[in-house]
Amino acid sequence: MRLVSFLKDGEARQGLVEGEGIIDLTARLGPERASLRRLLANGSEVRALIGRGLVDLSLQGLAHVAPVAPDAKVICVGLNYAAHKAETIRDPADRPMLFARWPETLIGHEAPLLMPRVSEMLDYAGELLAVIGAETGRYLPAEQAMDKVWGYACMNEGSVRDWQRHSSQVTAGKNFVGTGAVGPWLTSADEVPDIGSAELRLTLNGETMQSTTIADMIWSVAETIAYVTQWIPLHPGDVIATGTPAGVGSRRTPPVFLREGDVVEVSVTGLGTLRNRVEREPKTGVR
Repeated sequence: MRLVSFLKDGEARQGLVEGEGIIDLTARLGPERASLRRLLANGSEVRALIGRGLVDLSLQGLAHVAPVAPDAKVICVGLNYAAHKAETIRDPADRPMLFARWPETLIGHEAPLLMPRVSEMLDYAGELLAVIGAETGRYLPAEQAMDKVWGYACMNEGSVRDWQRHSSQVTAGKNFVGTGAVGPWLTSADEVPDIGSAELRLTLNGETMQSTTIADMIWSVAETIAYVTQWIPLHPGDVIATGTPAGVGSRRTPPVFLREGDVVEVSVTGLGTLRNRVEREPKTGVR
């Protein structure tokens, strides 16, 4: 099952992907029943619509938005691949490095990735996004954590590197509006039963810049969830960005930062390809 978020008549809506079309869940179930958090927590209503020929819209030309609930916790793992940790020249830690991101900074598939007015150092970061589909409670054991994962998506967890280094906290550089992308949709875990064997790849203008298998993560999805729930519970719709592999632009010689007109694509086996073109942030009209 694949859930897509999109705009229609200026309204954010939820859809179910069926072939080259979508079922408009917001229209068929109503806005409350079709909220993303509710859809993830109770998939039976959605599954009942599959295979009934109820396609309402085409995927072609769809105005995607990030398939992340506006009130979701977006928890990101830093330095979660050994080769990336090595290229950052940072001391290894014995716990996951975590930071938070706000949903309003995220865009969807084919939406413009924005270069901020105040920086020339927007960097790419291909990642696997894990989506929570059930209440975790506190102190969830790692061996039970995958039962709480609804599914996955591709993510470009873009970073504004100079702002990231203004202090010892990375928050500002990780939260510029329009610098992170999620999509093209959310794919349920049953569609990718062996996520560890999946390949993550990021290309810039067609050139591969990052490539790894998910199994190469230092902290697995399950281990990260178990660690996070020691201090806060997770709810359906909360998401975890699981970290980026080696090859980020800021650690290349010379550095490679995103420029207007660049096209960035992130793909994960079984999840599709997230595509965004880079644009300069306009001087007006960006909230």
